Amino acid sequence: MQRFMPEPYRIKMVEPIKVTTREEREQAIREADYNLFRLKGEDVYVDTLTDSGTNSMSDQQWSAMMRGDEAYAGGKSYYRLVEAGQDIFGHRFIQPVHQGRAAEKVLLPIFLHKGNYAIANLFFDTTRAHVELAGARCLEACNPQALDSSLRAPFKGNMDIAQLRKHIEEKGASNIGMVVMTITNNSAGGQPVSLQNMKETAAVCREYGIHLNIDAARFAENAMFVKLREEGCQDLSVRDITRAFFDLADSFTMSAKKDAIVNMGGLLGVKDDKAPYIQQIKANCISYEGFYTYGGLNGRDLEALAVGLYEGLDEHWLRYRLQSIAYMGSFLDDKGIPYQSPAGGHGIFLDAKRFYPHIPYDQFPGQVLAVELYKECGLRTCDIGSFMMGNDPDTGKQLRSYNEFTRLAIPRRVYTQSHYDMVLDAIHVVWNNRENIRTGYKITWEPPILRHFQASLAPV
Repeated sequence: MQRFMPEPYRIKMVEPIKVTTREEREQAIREADYNLFRLKGEDVYVDTLTDSGTNSMSDQQWSAMMRGDEAYAGGKSYYRLVEAGQDIFGHRFIQPVHQGRAAEKVLLPIFLHKGNYAIANLFFDTTRAHVELAGARCLEACNPQALDSSLRAPFKGNMDIAQLRKHIEEKGASNIGMVVMTITNNSAGGQPVSLQNMKETAAVCREYGIHLNIDAARFAENAMFVKLREEGCQDLSVRDITRAFFDLADSFTMSAKKDAIVNMGGLLGVKDDKAPYIQQIKANCISYEGFYTYGGLNGRDLEALAVGLYEGLDEHWLRYRLQSIAYMGSFLDDKGIPYQSPAGGHGIFLDAKRFYPHIPYDQFPGQVLAVELYKECGLRTCDIGSFMMGNDPDTGKQLRSYNEFTRLAIPRRVYTQSHYDMVLDAIHVVWNNRENIRTGYKITWEPPILRHFQASLAPV
């Protein structure tokens, strides 16, 4: 098992964690109708439900918040954030919003409508929801390597270029409103996208005249993977690789609550600041988020985000970040526990289908594993599988996910090696007990969209 890389930071503040018994946890998950989103945070010992907004900000970010200009329009903090975004991404128009799904709500309806399609290397939950809310439908062109969790390949998050072309030819280029490249590819297990694949995807989009958008939530982790793994990129900086990616895209949407290491914030960027749809972006932002120079954020949030964009690109930090996830992967390798390998950028994606091959997809093996891990040690995780996928918007039938994952999304600068070791020991216990879990869960109530946030479940 590989050594744990020391943290490139010191801890200045601590938060006590409540310790619970197994009996208390079993009661808590029953009361939450077996939905981990509905647990009280205080009943969770290690929280890997998401790495979105759950990060610890630095002393520099907290200091920057004191400079926040809370002017409703044209505050200094807005201009500082715009300068940071232009400097890092090279897109001339930068629009702050309160989080990633807000950027999708503002941008996607401009390009998507009833009768057309969006294509992605894989859609995550909120992006899929906003495509469907706009009236469009989702098509996916996922690297087939991502379907085999045991296969070790460097860029399992790539777009399948042949499948991308096939979708365009079958539906007609005029009916494709947007292509979305998600970096890293969350639904594929936090797997990176190569720069070469981004170039090939951009070339196809230019050939057919289709708008190319980057879902940029974990752009820095993706760039670090490229630096470490892609031939010809080892001597490039993470900043250089980032710029190379974004130069190929027409726009980007970003939850800044991940790689910019803030608790709230998002960005929308457009490469051409003369693009005709920028006025519609501003209008949508004013309608949904607030005036476009604050985008639903406080001035202090804008300041923390401007600092965090640079901190998230620090290569010492990124090496630690990726190695801490790889450390967990090496333990799982030693024990023969299946996960999406190699380890992804922001977490470990346990292969629940291989934990429970006898549990069908419509009984949600990813959710089964998540519940068992919570009962074992108070670890909160998340299903990234058929439960999250939801139902077909046209037929109402349960969709089947490419993979049935249980995701441990690791918050940035929050937990220590001792926490990770405790989690790994619990995974091992649950793995050894896997044959005693015979059935999954059924849904007893669900909302019409993004059901996994609220649905009630019961054991089958």
